[in-house]
Amino acid sequence: MTVATSPSPSLAREPQHLVLLGAGHAHLHILSQLATQPLPETVVTLIAPQPRQIYASMVPGYVAGHYALQDCEIPLEPLVRRSGVRWIQRGIAALDPQQQNVRLDDGSIVPFDWLSVNTGTVQDRESIERALPGAREHALFVRPVEAFAALWPRVAEMGDTRALRIAVIGAGAVGFELALAVRHRLPASAVTLVCGPVPPGANHSPALQQRLQAVLKRHKVTVLQDVAVGMRADSVQLGCGADLACDVPLLVSRGQAPQWLTDSGLALDAQGFLAVDGYQRSTSHSRVFAAALVHNLAAAMAGTALQPHQPPASRLNLLSCGNRYAVGTWASFSAQGWWLWWLKNRIDRRFVARYKLPESN
Repeated sequence: MTVATSPSPSLAREPQHLVLLGAGHAHLHILSQLATQPLPETVVTLIAPQPRQIYASMVPGYVAGHYALQDCEIPLEPLVRRSGVRWIQRGIAALDPQQQNVRLDDGSIVPFDWLSVNTGTVQDRESIERALPGAREHALFVRPVEAFAALWPRVAEMGDTRALRIAVIGAGAVGFELALAVRHRLPASAVTLVCGPVPPGANHSPALQQRLQAVLKRHKVTVLQDVAVGMRADSVQLGCGADLACDVPLLVSRGQAPQWLTDSGLALDAQGFLAVDGYQRSTSHSRVFAAALVHNLAAAMAGTALQPHQPPASRLNLLSCGNRYAVGTWASFSAQGWWLWWLKNRIDRRFVARYKLPESN
């Protein structure tokens, strides 16, 4: 009779440890895939401080009053439970890619064999305060989104009792959408978009610029092509020397890399974010990825060929305009209308529904 024996402990392969930093879109997708396609001989740890991920694309709709906050949230616990990963609900203090470990905000150390980074951008209060004195005391920062979403109802309540003077400070799509969302939610308030030295949509085609500017004008959002250089309790100081009367400044400055990434020693790109090759792998440390896909993580750990990341040549961009109306772009084509808001609402709700599982009791 043949007796089956277990492999010798000395020959058993130690499981590899994959750490996922952050719960951004790519990592939500990884968690979803791990539920049905677990990585062999791998222990996976998620490090994310917030219990829920707020879908940023829906935040302007939340500000405008079209969504409750719960509509925009993806609870992490059900996803984590189904995927079978370990979840550490802490912030990140430091990252050492040489020693291959992460130091958390409670001082504990988490080692890794492989790392994927998908934490998103931050608004560094110290550097912003140096460039914009008074911002830390008087501005309402839009990042982290969780803090902004919690504070916005207080602003809305004030705006329901009296007309406010609100300044949205920052260029780009977020500034455009938030200014119009505020205008829709608080129609009696004065809304000003301080967009910097260039007009809204300056990086897009002239036709789109005209659409965006016409929408802002139609909704009576004042546009100032100037920069904010300081803040007081009741005003924003502009680069031209004038003071803009303001009760609530919403700060929509460009997102920055977190300090722990800046100090990590990893190769960074011109914007200060992780520099990656065509496989979304760090150019300086081959065991570190930026928002990698599951198949590339599995391939890297198995020592097989990776698949290059191929972003779409053209992407549909939909900008909400406050009142269930949107502007859309695809390559050089642009359009606007109620139907585009319907499309954006459908896409956003489907994304949240894809990852929003019932929470455990």
